[in-house]
This record gives sequence, structure tokens and C-alpha cells, in this order.
Amino acid sequence: MTEATGRLQAALAGRYAILQELGRGGMSAVYLAEDRKHQRKVALKILRPEIAMTVGKDRFLREIGIAARLSHPHILPVYDSGEAEGLLYYVMPHVEGESLRDRLEHEERLNVDEALQIAREVASALSYAHRHHVVHRDIKPANILLSGGHAVVTDFGVARAIGGARAESITEPGIAVGTPTYMSPEQASGELALDGRSDIYGLGCVLFEMLVGEPPYTGPTTRAVIAKCFAEPVPSARLRRNSVPQHVDAALLRALAKTPVERFDTAEVFAQALVAPALATAPTAPASIAVLPFINLSTDPDRDHRGDHQRSGPAHGIECGGAHVLLRLQGALPHPRRGRRGARCGRRARGKRAQIREPDPHHSPAHQRRRRIPSVVGAL
Repeated sequence: MTEATGRLQAALAGRYAILQELGRGGMSAVYLAEDRKHQRKVALKILRPEIAMTVGKDRFLREIGIAARLSHPHILPVYDSGEAEGLLYYVMPHVEGESLRDRLEHEERLNVDEALQIAREVASALSYAHRHHVVHRDIKPANILLSGGHAVVTDFGVARAIGGARAESITEPGIAVGTPTYMSPEQASGELALDGRSDIYGLGCVLFEMLVGEPPYTGPTTRAVIAKCFAEPVPSARLRRNSVPQHVDAALLRALAKTPVERFDTAEVFAQALVAPALATAPTAPASIAVLPFINLSTDPDRDHRGDHQRSGPAHGIECGGAHVLLRLQGALPHPRRGRRGARCGRRARGKRAQIREPDPHHSPAHQRRRRIPSVVGAL
């Protein structure tokens, strides 16, 4: 037992008896304790002293109090919280079972159906919390407990308290809010006004790891992981494990999108997409249409492109700013009756290479129609 724990034990002697240490992380240590008043086993978490000093008592108790009001089958409730001997603590039920992190340590990857069930239950907890304006900010396997065949999410409110303190303490070094491996790009970039879509990204990383055996982005250092998160394309779980259903892979690709607007709007929709293929992919935006004037593109420069019976010709591509743009050429086939004006147009184009020119700002669309200039329709 550390000196800090000994101080806390002495301060809480009338309420809790600390029995043993269960684990230790970057932000806190967790102990198995006995609630003397109710004679039950509880999990008592103590923030590291340096983090407790940064967060402050009032902020911590306020955020934990918000989390304590959450009541959902897949959210671990908060029994108690407080400050003793300068240490901040909170108390939760002791769950018989193991964390998802413990499970992945000895199984590496899970059965597809079990992984999807865990993801849906976590999504259900997140959806409920988000409706109550609570964002977790640190969804990871260590914060998902498995008990009685179901998943329970823990530590709501802690990352938010530390994140708020970090925003006001710009000189405080070394406090990472969240876990880089499961952190959304916007959270990794230091954005503080996060919404539920950041948690959806974290859950996507957790599901990817349950299915594949490792998170979507790994590296030797925190900097390397975050760099991959920004620079590399979203990996496909199905390419790493062919038993992953195609619609699940599509849902993961959307949940792990780089920007929040590309992800699912809610955790509930994400959960539905894991069982409903039609919801897995993002809706496709209609293609933009650009109408560009051009001169004769026919292989025969004498052919006319005017008249009321224009027909569509073959598709052609051009390079536009490094991107390949597919163009459908209208009027590429000759009109069956060519007049004198068409012949003159053909002679003007004789010997010139087909090219696309910028539209003349002085020529209105009506003027172009009078001159019967053909058009190129491109999906940009």
C-alpha cells in the first residue's frame, strides 16, 4: 500500500476498508474495498495525486455527480465520491468478471457474434449518455467490463473532468486526456468541444480490435499512432479477417472516418448498422454537374454538332488538377443533315487539336445556345 493510499485508508476508516489493489493506470488506481455501512464489496478508484491537484475538488465532484445520475443497464453506476487527505476518489460496484482488456490479453480476438454483441451493448450505453449530454471521451477495452455475459461501461465523467482542467491549465505538461490508440482525430488534435461522434470513433477502434486482434492504428510511440490516425486510410477489418461480414466492415469504415460529419450521427444508428446492412454505408451525395463550352471534339473536323437530334457519344477523361474527371461528350455523332453553317464550323476547327477552353464570361448561356456550341457534362 502506497503512502497516499495509507492516508486515504486512515481518512476513510469509518466508511471503507481497502482490501487489495486491483489495478493501476495513467490516471488512477483501483482497489477492492469493503463498504462497511452496507457490508458489500466495492471498487474504490483514487486519482493520482498530481492529476487530482490539476483537476481540483470542485470540478471533479461536479463531473462525477453528473455521471452518477446516469442509470442504464450497461453503465456502471457511481455509489459515492469525495475528497480525503487531498486525494479524490469515487466508488462503484465491484463487478465479478473481467475487463475487455483482460479478455483480449488471453484471447487476442473474439468470436464475431460475441464482438458484435459487446459493441451493440456499449453503443446502447453511449447512446443513452449522449442523450443526457455526457460524452465519455475514453472508450477503450479497459473501461468495458464483462460480467454475466454482458458489457458494462465504466468511468463516465473522469476524462471530462481532466479534459476541462487541461483546457484551463495550458502550462500543465504530460496529461493525456484519453488513450491515443482509441482517440478520435479531433480529440488527438486537442479539440475540447467533442460530441458523441468522438465516442463512436473510440467504439469503432474497440470493435476493430475485438475482430482483428489489434487496434486499427498501432505504433511504437504515441506520436506514431496519432500520425497514422491522421495520415493513413481507414483499414478494412474484412481484409484482415474474411469472416467479418461485409456490412460490418462497411459500418466500421464509417465509424472510423477521419471527420465527425462522415461518421454515424448517433451510437444507436451505429449499433443498428451492425445488424442492418442498409444502414452501414453513408448516403451518397448527388454528383455535381458542370457544363463547359468547348470546340469540335470529333475525329472528323467537318462533322457538324448542331441541331435538335444530338446524340451522346463515347466517354472521355481529362486530367483536372491532378484528379481524373470522367466526361460524357454530347453531340459527338454527326447530324444527318449538315448545312452551310455546319461546314463553316468544321472548317474553322480543321487542323486544330480538340481542347477544352475556359467559358467566356461575356457570353451568356442564351448566346451560347444561339451559336449552338456543344457542351461537356462532367461528374466532378
